[in-house]
Amino acid sequence: MSITPVPRIAVIVVAAGSGTRLGADLPKAFVGIDEHSMLRHALTRVLEGPSAQIVVVAPSGHEGDAVTDALAAAGDRRELVSVVTGGSTRQASVAAGLDALWGDVEIVLVHDAARALAPAPVFDRVIEAIESGSDGAIPVLPVIDTIKRVDGGRIVAAVDRSELSAAQTPQAFRRDVLVAAYATAAEDFTDDAALVAAAGHTVAVVDGDALSFKITTPADLDRARSLVARHPLGASHAHLENPFPVPRVGVGTDVHGFGGDGELWLAGLHWPGEPALSGHSDGDAVAHAIVDALLSAAGLGDIGLHFGTDHPEYAGAHADAFLSRTVGLLGEAGWRVGNVAVQVQANRPRMSARRAEAEAALSTALGGAAVSLSATTTDGLGFTGRGEGVAAFATALIVRA
Repeated sequence: MSITPVPRIAVIVVAAGSGTRLGADLPKAFVGIDEHSMLRHALTRVLEGPSAQIVVVAPSGHEGDAVTDALAAAGDRRELVSVVTGGSTRQASVAAGLDALWGDVEIVLVHDAARALAPAPVFDRVIEAIESGSDGAIPVLPVIDTIKRVDGGRIVAAVDRSELSAAQTPQAFRRDVLVAAYATAAEDFTDDAALVAAAGHTVAVVDGDALSFKITTPADLDRARSLVARHPLGASHAHLENPFPVPRVGVGTDVHGFGGDGELWLAGLHWPGEPALSGHSDGDAVAHAIVDALLSAAGLGDIGLHFGTDHPEYAGAHADAFLSRTVGLLGEAGWRVGNVAVQVQANRPRMSARRAEAEAALSTALGGAAVSLSATTTDGLGFTGRGEGVAAFATALIVRA
């Protein structure tokens, strides 16, 4: 099997928001266009575009609805999709999405789920603008109506519409530009392009699409339903269990010596008071052995290829960053994790008291896959027995998604 290129793109789909203008009791992203919600339609079109990590930002209390729609839309590509809880404003919601991005993502698209019918070519156009050197890019449509400035119920002046454009989503940005703009934002903006522009960056424009209209009013919803009735959403079948899985097994090992900065991180846990392991990241030999075992099973190379020193974004990263990204790599190649077993060889720390906690942390980072952990002191033999470092040996089973 050839090594799959690492995706550099992420799409943050903002489903948080009010549905009051549509007369619904639930957030508008979950209002149905046909038998499916706006969010499912939006995600289906996102998945028609370039391969990307997809982060759905859901309003508090509706995370379960978002997971259901995301799973239905993603089908067998579900490992690429995650759901996080949004904030009280759109800006806070996008910030939550940014916090969930994989370490190697370089281009970020922010898309409103309410623009549920935005076609895939629009996504391609904004991505191409960033790849051509722009810090940011948004799709726009020309304003075709005559615009008047009104005050107190009377016309004050006409507005030159040749200078006006209607902004749409997805809006694309270099990740470092968008993250830095969010870190310094002193006020709330109506969209991410305004926030990035306020930070001193130039945002390019590309052609939008009439289908990318925002579904906000009942009339918008009627229009969307009419369009979808002529072009129904295709069926997508997601399944949690493959009735005929073809398993593959991989083995991974990792060794780190004590002597790093700070305190110990091992098996996805922080060990206060224990000496740190040295390494490019946090030196978590257990997590790194698991990564190598999974990549080996899928034929996707090794940890150095995807997370090595030429990937500075993983410097100091902890187990959840490595393991969740590895699950994404496997999903991109059509695999999912069956289970993982790992043995730790070390004199310290004592693993027995926190074994269940470590297994739970590792399992969560692997999307719920079963993890079993064992440990040995090697009876004082070797460098691990002398307390010079930690060794870990992992075996992983994967099956076709």
